[in-house]
Amino acid sequence: MPRSAQRPGREDVTAPTVLVVDDDISVRESLDLLIRTAGWRPETYDSAHAFLARSPAPGPSCLVLDVSLPDLNGLDLQQRMGTDHADLPIIFITGHGDVPMSVQAMKAGAVEFLIKPFGDDVLLDAIAGALDRSRAALASRAELRNVQERYAALTRREREVMTLVVDGLLNKQIAGELGISEITVKAHRGKMMRKMRAGSVADLVKTAARLGG
Repeated sequence: MPRSAQRPGREDVTAPTVLVVDDDISVRESLDLLIRTAGWRPETYDSAHAFLARSPAPGPSCLVLDVSLPDLNGLDLQQRMGTDHADLPIIFITGHGDVPMSVQAMKAGAVEFLIKPFGDDVLLDAIAGALDRSRAALASRAELRNVQERYAALTRREREVMTLVVDGLLNKQIAGELGISEITVKAHRGKMMRKMRAGSVADLVKTAARLGG
């Protein structure tokens, strides 16, 4: 799919957010215009601390981050963000990059490390890819919440039955483990499978793996 087909044609309140942290006002203004023209919603910050004080964007988003910042440099900010911003893809930009610096950034999870000067298309492609990652991460997180809510709706006995089904026990074995009749196991198992929306034991095992992960 061409990049133009991946982005909305004009900016709106539902557009993905592209965060920019750069202490150079001319860079911020240039990127603000480029991002708006691409149909995304820019948020620009002149320092790492200003960025950290923001409220998180609710939808898909990514961060275009300058390495050289006056208060807290980009690599230190990346580490400071930690698990609180684990799903926020980072694109580093710098005019003074080197191999060790880029390796450090990529090992810490950055999606791109761009050395100035670079063309607009190079940055726009990097942003499009980063936003795709953000969408996938948000969808995965939403699905996990959904699975957790389904599991929370199970009774204590249904959870016990689920654990034993996932462990590979048959109804007769589960009955022996729990000290209940096989008919009662079948009833709990049926309710549990419906609540967990599992069409098969294989589906249930995959769902349990997500809960455990």
